Parts: sequence; structure tokens; C-alpha cells
Amino acid sequence: MSDRTEPVPVGAPRRSLSSTVARPRHLTAETRERAQQVVTLYPEPRSALIPLCHLAQEQDGWLTPEAMEDIADLVGVTPAEVYGTATFYDMLHTEPVGTHLVAVCTNIACLLNGAAELLEHAESTLGVNAGGTTADGSITLEEAECLADCDRAPCVQVNHRFVGAQTPETFDRLVAELRSGDRAGDIPRHGTLNRVRRTTGLEADPAQVASERAAMAEAQARRAGSGPSGGGS
Repeated sequence: MSDRTEPVPVGAPRRSLSSTVARPRHLTAETRERAQQVVTLYPEPRSALIPLCHLAQEQDGWLTPEAMEDIADLVGVTPAEVYGTATFYDMLHTEPVGTHLVAVCTNIACLLNGAAELLEHAESTLGVNAGGTTADGSITLEEAECLADCDRAPCVQVNHRFVGAQTPETFDRLVAELRSGDRAGDIPRHGTLNRVRRTTGLEADPAQVASERAAMAEAQARRAGSGPSGGGS
């Protein structure tokens, strides 16, 4: 008689869309409502992962671990999957950044027009190296590979808004305006990508959408059943 113990089956690693474990929610009621509306626009909830990351970053200025847990619950993945996705993209930050994220392009066109000198000036006047945040938390300075505004070199962005070619003098004025709030009208705090919110859902007929999704699921099931181990001919 064998003493071998049968292995215990390992459960599925993904989270259920409706977690039974009660815990405090980090996302505000408003952000969570917006997130749920976004989820309904996609055939699969996990397809909304990146838009939800941007919503959470709009709320806090960066992606907190607590926010990533909420996102995981909303789209049915693990927090590790949310973190792994977020760390792939430059526009998503898993560590705190300043109210204004200032990016200086140092690609070839900008480099030839004084970008290196501008970045050196920025580091000197702000008192931080590229990648650092000022002591008052207002500015995070970044060196960017290319910002796609080569005709206005050296190109600078603030919170992903173009601010045109900069010189050391205009850069200092820009920083002063950011700190005083004079540019709040055209440059919101970091994390806010779009201030125009969707007011309608999908334009397609809901019944048609449901029918197409059901047909897609049926087709996927047929393909799965006709695979090498599915018994198909």
C-alpha cells in the first residue's frame, strides 16, 4: 500500500469579481462609480485595467497599493497583475510624484538645440536631479526620450501638456507660474489626463452588444473544444 499523499488542488489565482472579504475601500465613491461605468464599456472587465489606473492616479496623483487592490477587485485580476501592468507604462507611477511632472526631452533634435544645458539648469535651480522631486513636493523633474514636438526644441511637457520650447529664462518663469497656480487653468495637477467626462455609454443598442458578446463567447468555446485535447477531428 502506498504512503503517497494525494496533492491538494491549487485554486485559481485570479480574484473573483465580487470579493467576499470585506475591507476598507481606498477609491472614493465618485471614483469607484466612474470606474464601474468604464468597466461596462469593455467586453471583458480586465480590458479596463489601464483606464482605471488613470482614474486612480487622478484621485491620488499616483497609484497607491490600496488603489491597485481596488482596481484588481473591479476587473477580476490580482493586485500583482495591476502592478505589473502599471510599471510597464511611463505615464503610470507607483511611487509618489510632485504636483507637476516636468519632462525635458533630450532626444537628438532637442539635444542639438540646448536640451542638455536646459536640463542641467533645471536640476540646478530646482535642487534635484532628473527623477527627483523638490522638497516642497511641487515639481518632479524627468528626462524624456522623445516627446514628439521636435519643431519646438528643446521640448518640455508639464503633466503631459506641451508648453513649447524653453530656455533657462522661460523655464524659470514656467516653474514660478506652476507654483503660484497661474497655470492651473491649462495644466491641472498630475494624474488628470482629461477633464471632459463621458456622459453617455456605448452608442450601440445594448441588445445588439449583448448578442455579439454571446456569439463571441460561443465561438471561443467552440475553438477551445476543437483543440488538440478537445476531441475534434
